[in-house]
Amino acid sequence: MAPVSDPCSFSSFSKCLTKHLNLTYQVDFDSHVLKGKVALTVEVLEDKLSVLTLDTKDLKIFKVAANGQTAKFALGAKHGYKGSPLEITLPFELSRGQHVIVDIEYETSPQASALQWLSPAQTAGKKHPYLFSQCQATHCRTMVPCQDTPSVKHTYYAQVSVPRELVALMSAVQDGQEQDPNDSSRVIYRFRQPVPMPSYLIALVVGALESRVIGPRSRVWSEKEYVDKAAFEFSETEAMLRAAETLAGPYVWGQYDLLVLPPSFPYGGMENPCLTFATPTLLAGDQSLSNVIAHEISHSWTGNLVTNKTWEHFWLNEGHTVYLERMICRALDGEQFRQFKAMGGWKELHESVERFGANNVLTNLVPNLQDVDPDDSFSCVPYEKGFALLYYLEELMGGPEVFMGFVKSYIQLFAYSSVTTEEWKDCLFTYFKDKVDILNKVDWNAWMYTPGMPPVKPQYDTTLADACIALSQKWLKAKDADLAGFSEADIKPLSSHQLIEFLALLLAEDPLPLSHVKRMQEVYHFNSVTNSEIRYRWLRLCVQAHWEGAVPLALEMATKQGRMKFTRPLFRDVFNVAEFRDEAVKTFKEHRATMHPVTAALVARDLKIEESQNTGL
Repeated sequence: MAPVSDPCSFSSFSKCLTKHLNLTYQVDFDSHVLKGKVALTVEVLEDKLSVLTLDTKDLKIFKVAANGQTAKFALGAKHGYKGSPLEITLPFELSRGQHVIVDIEYETSPQASALQWLSPAQTAGKKHPYLFSQCQATHCRTMVPCQDTPSVKHTYYAQVSVPRELVALMSAVQDGQEQDPNDSSRVIYRFRQPVPMPSYLIALVVGALESRVIGPRSRVWSEKEYVDKAAFEFSETEAMLRAAETLAGPYVWGQYDLLVLPPSFPYGGMENPCLTFATPTLLAGDQSLSNVIAHEISHSWTGNLVTNKTWEHFWLNEGHTVYLERMICRALDGEQFRQFKAMGGWKELHESVERFGANNVLTNLVPNLQDVDPDDSFSCVPYEKGFALLYYLEELMGGPEVFMGFVKSYIQLFAYSSVTTEEWKDCLFTYFKDKVDILNKVDWNAWMYTPGMPPVKPQYDTTLADACIALSQKWLKAKDADLAGFSEADIKPLSSHQLIEFLALLLAEDPLPLSHVKRMQEVYHFNSVTNSEIRYRWLRLCVQAHWEGAVPLALEMATKQGRMKFTRPLFRDVFNVAEFRDEAVKTFKEHRATMHPVTAALVARDLKIEESQNTGL
């Protein structure tokens, strides 16, 4: 396949490709750094190669060698989110097809954007510090000098030295442990990842962790305070894995473990191979939010096995993963549930497009990210606009079974490699060669390269949504005199998923009067609900209705957990009400130091706080 350039990377993967990383880390909780060594095995793709360029950000580089010989190196000028190129001058020329092993000794910065160092007070157990990484999209370069682009896939081996009272885990298969020969108070954990993967999937966590077996190839890990709750919440993991294998082919990664992180983790889940990271906001107590795990499981095929070539093609990862996730839900809970989840996704897409603005190019399915930090483009657009396209094609091509055949074929064709939208489209036209006339009528430009909502609105089965629609309409049309007619019995027959949809429907309309949300609390008692998806929507509804009493609850939720899906809109909603604005800014400044750096930077922007005030961001 012809190489493409990656606007988010300095490295030239048309000249050489990293095939393997051998990592050695000493985790230093006192100075908040990783003391690292890495040996990169690099394959040369052109003759007379004498300079190798790697991605770095905020790294101290001490020594570089190539095949054992000292190599000259220089860090180039710093470029915003991209960091600095590490230019290595090899002490010899290499020819196409040759390999070189480049050894680099280095240290990370205490401000490395991939790493969050938690004090004991920030953990559930309150006794030990904690470290976790989050490399997607372009943060791996703050942990290791590498070709930090999804275009390049490599295997890795790692040894991690940590204090002996702590446990280290990585996005790899565990390969034993031993006392650190240089320090009896430390333990070295070893890991191997034999399946090639992009750098953004390298993950590390160190903490006071325990595990429980939840399936024949799965454990759940967390601090002991969460571990039993997590084991119950994710007990359907093996059923989801089997459903995914039936749909998409064999699971190639061996182990599938889950890690429940401390609350500041910024995402719902992160699909790190062998070790999915999950937010504790999924611990609803009734398994109602476990479909996020179906999403992360799906990434084992779409994203990890077949990967977007650059972040401009992110929809290939996420649109297909949402599609596969909902096919798993279909296998376990039926077609009506898949349709219901798809309806909710369409509403989230509409809200996202409205927030960006319908003419904003970041609402393109394939945006141009030249000089754009991928973190700034993050939204549900690649997920839900991508799903909407795949669902539209499913209907055109003959239904879910027929279209899933294509998805499985696409996975088999591009397994272990990275792909662009054009390559995906060629695959689609080849697979459905008997239906090219139908595919030619699709407005590809409108779907891929035009901002705003998709050109076609799917017609979803509303069976499970009808009760939510009816109740939301009743509230929207109610006058103050009608409020006495509402009672707890209204929501008794609704599932957690339907309550989420009911609140989402209300959020999609003009704010309710304050009298209405106060009455809703009287009869439905939403303030006491712990399901994070329900609570988040309810508190947004209250703040938008200018209920002053809800502001402390909304800001508490925005700061006690750090999942960006919740934290950013809650802060934005409080900030957007003039009389609450100062409270939003004050609360953010008080809690900024405990937030993940990516979350803190984006919330600061949402609250219009000058970048110069964002010390360390």
